[in-house]
Amino acid sequence: MDANLVTWILLIVVLFSLLQGARRGASGSVKQLLFFLVSAVVAIIAVVVAALAATSMSPHLQNWLIDQSLERPSPDASFFAQFGYTVLTGLRDLPLLRFAALFLVFHIVFRLLTGLVTRIFASVVSFPFSIVPSGGAVSRTVGGVIGTALGAGRALLFTAVLFAYCALFPQGPLTDYIQQSSLYREVATEVIRPATGNLIEDQLPVFAQAMSSELDQLWQKRYDVIDAELPKDIVQAAISVTANKTGDEEKARALYEWVGSRITYDDDKVRAYEDENDWWEQDPEQTFTTRRGVCIDYSRLYASMARAVDLDVRVITGLGYDGRGGYGAHAWNEVYLSEQGRWVSLDSTWAKTGNWFDSPGFTDTHIRQGGLVG
Repeated sequence: MDANLVTWILLIVVLFSLLQGARRGASGSVKQLLFFLVSAVVAIIAVVVAALAATSMSPHLQNWLIDQSLERPSPDASFFAQFGYTVLTGLRDLPLLRFAALFLVFHIVFRLLTGLVTRIFASVVSFPFSIVPSGGAVSRTVGGVIGTALGAGRALLFTAVLFAYCALFPQGPLTDYIQQSSLYREVATEVIRPATGNLIEDQLPVFAQAMSSELDQLWQKRYDVIDAELPKDIVQAAISVTANKTGDEEKARALYEWVGSRITYDDDKVRAYEDENDWWEQDPEQTFTTRRGVCIDYSRLYASMARAVDLDVRVITGLGYDGRGGYGAHAWNEVYLSEQGRWVSLDSTWAKTGNWFDSPGFTDTHIRQGGLVG
């Protein structure tokens, strides 16, 4: 037997359940086993029912949120109004987040409704076994056998969790060690993989990646809250820059040129982050006042100025071409041109290097990774 900790944990789970079963005796062990089995069945049913209900209700919730015509709260609105707007627009725009929220609600309701029923059912079914004396060698032997079966079930669940971890994090810090366990490999190969097919190994990482992308989008939506208040100097500057402009495109381009030409890229901020992992968070007013910042600062300032003149704007995060054959973390904007009925991309950080307002081939140098705020 190998000395891998995972192997020992699996064996200890089974051994502990065996001893626990022998201590409880036949009737107590039967009741515990039946409760475990019934709970497992109910848990599976709860997942299926919640998933089906969430899938069915998701489009209805989205349509309802669309019908509400949610409007961005005014800059002087309370934090809770801004936060509520962010959550509701996230549920409206992010399908996996909407599904996850509905799934959680339905799952909790179903488990609350079935929790008491599960215990009653397990007690009723196990009642005939109560006639077996709780003491004595026969009862302890039967209890030990039942406890071993219960322990095997628990070890199987633990192995399934480890299997999911290895599928999600193939390069994770514990993956190699887990897979070195001979007992884990045997159970995973002979039981988990045949039972789940490609659900865990192939589909779970895809779902996790998609969910991560949506959570990144929701995280980026925090700028809807923290940048909601528009400082007077930014508002006045935006109005001044767009004073003689007509139409969304002229206003959006004028602001792009202003931010791109007035703000200087802060190389010191980048070096502090890369060399010392020291990140200087700054709001649009600080960028406006200091005239310095990095891509996210350019983008947040542009968004604030655009909103000050009633333009619909987004902050986008992703990867930008570094000019050396690679890509690095980057941020830019999208602005909606109502007269054209479309969103256009712009990168005020790169404005000094050429035309990056609705330029051809923009997507060749910018790769969206999910951050979308609007």
